[in-house]
Amino acid sequence: MSAVTTHHDAHGHEVPYEVQLRSNRLGLWLFCFSEVFLFLALLVARFYLWGNTRPELSQVLGLLTTSILLVSSFFMNRAETAIAHGDRKTFLNGLLITALLGTLFFVGVVVMEWNVFGLELELFGVEWFGHLRPTDGVFGGVFFAMTGMHALHVLSGIVFILIVWANGRKGHFSPERHWGVEACAIYWHYVDVVWVFFYPALYLIGHVA
Repeated sequence: MSAVTTHHDAHGHEVPYEVQLRSNRLGLWLFCFSEVFLFLALLVARFYLWGNTRPELSQVLGLLTTSILLVSSFFMNRAETAIAHGDRKTFLNGLLITALLGTLFFVGVVVMEWNVFGLELELFGVEWFGHLRPTDGVFGGVFFAMTGMHALHVLSGIVFILIVWANGRKGHFSPERHWGVEACAIYWHYVDVVWVFFYPALYLIGHVA
C-alpha cells in the first residue's frame, strides 16, 4: 500500500497533487538553474587561468570515472521508469546500482585522483593515483575547486538516492505519485551533465603544461 501525502495551502485547503507537482518541478528547476552560475564560474576560471594548457592527469582514470558516472544515469533512468510502471523490484535495484556507481566515481576522484593517502600504483603503464596538489599554483587550485564542488554534489546525490531507496522500501511511491523519485533523477542527471562539461575542460582541452 502506497502512502498518500496530502498538501494544504495557507488556508488549510487541500492542494491538488497535480498543482503541487508543478510547483515542485518549478522549484527544482529554478534551483538547478541557479547552480548553473556556480559551475559556469568554475569553467570560466579554468579557461581564464589555464588558457590553452592543462596539468598532466591520468587519462585512463579520467575516462574510467566519467564512464562510471554516465552509466549510473542509465540505471537512475531505469529506476524512475520502473516505479512509473509499478515495477518496485527493478526500481529499488536501479537505485542501489546508481548509488554504488556514484560511490565508485566519488572514490575515483577523491581517493584516487586526489590521492589523499599519497599512494602509488602503476599497472599496465597507467598511474592510478594522482600527483596534483591544491598548492600547485593555478592548476591545483582550479582542479581541486572544480572536482571538489562536483564531488560534493555527487555525495549529496548519493545520500538523496539512499533516502529515496529507503522510502521506496516502505512503499512511499506509486506509479501515480513518485515525485521524490523524479526529483532525485533530475538532480542526478543534472550532476552528470555538469561533469560532461568538466571532464573535457580538465582532461582533454589544451596541451600539457
